[in-house]
Amino acid sequence: MGKNMQNLKFSKTHEWIEVDGDYALIGISDYAQHHLGEVVFVDLPNIGDVFQKDEEFGAVESVKAASDLMLPVAGEIIEINEKLNDEPNLLNSSCYDNYIVKIKIIDINEIKDLMNDGEYEQYCKKEK
Repeated sequence: MGKNMQNLKFSKTHEWIEVDGDYALIGISDYAQHHLGEVVFVDLPNIGDVFQKDEEFGAVESVKAASDLMLPVAGEIIEINEKLNDEPNLLNSSCYDNYIVKIKIIDINEIKDLMNDGEYEQYCKKEK
């Protein structure tokens, strides 16, 4: 895994976010990809779309189920990971190295509502 887990924050809906100033990369956690199973399709938003915190911005479909993607903080989509159109299973093989979208954050204060990696690990243990 290429990312430093200390730099990531997590939502209760199992998305990770890596903040860099006013921008952030967003993906799904290892817990999420493991429970989904083999990802076969990623429904990506359009560049320029704006979503509120906890609003659905896309979906991930696997051989077992479909799961909505929720934006952990309000933001504008400025980039999508085009590789996922042809290789959606990158989310299985390396979920922390493959982001889904890059956003411009609208309200940086919303980050404080998210969990760090230790808190998220405890949250996942309770979900099992």
